[in-house]
Amino acid sequence: MKEYLLLFWNESGTGQYQLDPEKMKHGMAAWQAWIGNIARQGNLISTKPINWEGVMISNQGAVNSPAIKENHMVTGYLICKANNLEEVTGWAKSCPILHNPAGFTEVREVAPFEM
Repeated sequence: MKEYLLLFWNESGTGQYQLDPEKMKHGMAAWQAWIGNIARQGNLISTKPINWEGVMISNQGAVNSPAIKENHMVTGYLICKANNLEEVTGWAKSCPILHNPAGFTEVREVAPFEM
């Protein structure tokens, strides 16, 4: 099996996530069911939401802000294992992040690192 990283992207606000806390509360059941399905198959490695605050470090210095691209930012991640990209893509198509019109999931295979 290969490992995959799913990055959950959503709209960004100014200094906060662009999502109503009440909507987040009601959406938790959908997230728990979706993640639970992956876990029941024995394919979940790790998953967590990500706080809004962040620091970007580059050769030009540090900026006290998360990376925001076209008004979107990463709001969480999931690492899983699967037989192939198609299997993970199928899971991503039912991800609760898609309940938000601006939300999307980026799926990336974790490259093996051997020395």
